[in-house]
Amino acid sequence: MRVKDSKEGNKEILLVVDAVSNEKGVGKEVIFSVLEIALASVAKKRFEGDPDVRVVINRRTGHYETFRRWLVVAEHPQFELCDRQMSLAEARNIQADAQVGGYIEILLENPDFGGRIAAQTAKQVIVQKVRDAERAQIVEAYLHRKGELISGVVKRVERGDVIIDVGSNVEAKIAREDLNPRESFRVGERARGYLKDVRIEGRGPQLFISRVVPEFLVALFTLEVPEINQGIIEIKCATRDPGSRAKIAVKSKDTRIDPIGACVGMRGARVQSVTNELFGERIDIVQWDDDPVRLVMNAMSPAEVESIVVEEDAHSMDIIVSDERQLAQAIGKGGQNVQLASRLTGWILNVMTVDQARAKRGQEDETLRQMFIDQLDIDSEVAEILVRAGFASLEEVAYVPVHEMLEIQEFDEKTIEDLRRCARDVLLTRAIAVEEKIGGIHPSEALLHMEGMDKELAFLLASCGILTMDDLAGLSVDDLNEITGLDDERAAKLIMTARAPWFSNER
Repeated sequence: MRVKDSKEGNKEILLVVDAVSNEKGVGKEVIFSVLEIALASVAKKRFEGDPDVRVVINRRTGHYETFRRWLVVAEHPQFELCDRQMSLAEARNIQADAQVGGYIEILLENPDFGGRIAAQTAKQVIVQKVRDAERAQIVEAYLHRKGELISGVVKRVERGDVIIDVGSNVEAKIAREDLNPRESFRVGERARGYLKDVRIEGRGPQLFISRVVPEFLVALFTLEVPEINQGIIEIKCATRDPGSRAKIAVKSKDTRIDPIGACVGMRGARVQSVTNELFGERIDIVQWDDDPVRLVMNAMSPAEVESIVVEEDAHSMDIIVSDERQLAQAIGKGGQNVQLASRLTGWILNVMTVDQARAKRGQEDETLRQMFIDQLDIDSEVAEILVRAGFASLEEVAYVPVHEMLEIQEFDEKTIEDLRRCARDVLLTRAIAVEEKIGGIHPSEALLHMEGMDKELAFLLASCGILTMDDLAGLSVDDLNEITGLDDERAAKLIMTARAPWFSNER
């Protein structure tokens, strides 16, 4: 049976929509949708189980209608779904043209919007849904602002967390771990930080701000240095020990502009402004360089670097300084300077004096000498010559071109051939041992007999999973060098030979 709404009831709905929309800043359509859900929840209370009830409100007049509906299914629904589903046969008794997947609806008596119980139920639903809508609006408004500086007034401090009012009744949170240890805020003070996240949570703030991430430092410099904001100067990377020290690498796109001077500012005004915001955090501004060695030397400032030894395989560098005083400065208090430089450049940095570097090199050379003596069955004098000539592996002895080895004055052709043969024999023995260990993996016949290939090298490649010419053809020169220790010229020739069938097939 259908009961028409009274004019008062209609008017009351429209008044509620207007009032809530104006008070909460939420669109009227959202409020109408919430009211429909609230009224449907009131109507459902008349029935047992979990029926599907919907309410439709006329947006212009406020009149509303209530329906119970069932989804039409081919067979009789399972018992637990009877409240919401109806078989096709039953549906056609009510509506002759009913189809599977459609709905059967019955008009119900409207719930009384003005009743006490209905009003309480509706109020609970409305409050929750409006709150959800408000939170969704906040997320939508701030999601595109992630990565920006956000400022506001400290509203309260809860167990070390700082809650900030950023305006329009929106709160942001700076968690205790996102504050540097030296700073504290009082209620009423202004605070700002880097908006690192925006998310919906059950309660409390949805904006999450950090004052310790390197991005906050970058954002502050972008604010203080117009050349950065204009794109003339680029901040390549930054790292921090929050509250204590930071390093930032900058590069100028205009050779006429000094990027470090621009960031420091007249009489240090710009960098001082950033330092004050960070409660006295010391900031080292270094020149970016595409050459990793030069970048590391710049990043180690204020220490003066004598020389650098690069270990590509370990992605590390030995930083060599003149004396103990420079060593202390390079390492920094508690290792801070070298740690920040390492994080800034992405290299593992080992700092040592000239004397320590000599001692380390002596130990490494001795280890290398002994390896050559043991593996190649040579005397210490020949091993010393190999080390002094820069040989660092058996692969280099086996595969470095003969003409390069002939440049060593102490070696003649026979000595070189004997060394190369011994080195290859050892490598072959290793490869066969690896083959046995990994279950008899063997290089393909095509790879084994490929021009420029030898048995030792083929087994070495097979031990690394390179079994066919196609496998070899897919490598770069650097990849092959890393596996075998070959020189660039021979590695390139082998790869191009392996790729030759590709080009002949194309023809």
